[in-house]
Amino acid sequence: QVQLVESGGGLVQAGGSLRLSCAASGRTFSTYAMGWFRQAPGKARGLVAAINWSGGSTHYSNSVKGRFTISRDNAKNTVFLQMNSLKPDDTAIYYCAADLGGTWSEVDYWGQGIQVTVSS
Repeated sequence: QVQLVESGGGLVQAGGSLRLSCAASGRTFSTYAMGWFRQAPGKARGLVAAINWSGGSTHYSNSVKGRFTISRDNAKNTVFLQMNSLKPDDTAIYYCAADLGGTWSEVDYWGQGIQVTVSS
């Protein structure tokens, strides 16, 4: 069992930065691929960024590539999402997720979500 708790969200002006953190419980954190999803009002939840178990491979959606950076610290059971050059379109609830297989076809664990609001 893995429990995920997000922190670091909030309100920021366009062009600003935020850093999301996701603290995971459980001794098996380092075996999971980790990802960040987001869901804006009226839209489907979608994968924003993902990182494999070792941190050696990352993936980004086209909408955030070059602005967001995902990283992880397996010693601290934590995954991060550094978000720079934020835009109003980045406003959403952001969810941390864990997937043992790393394909993201079926997420094993979800965090509760955290609000990110970017004002224009």
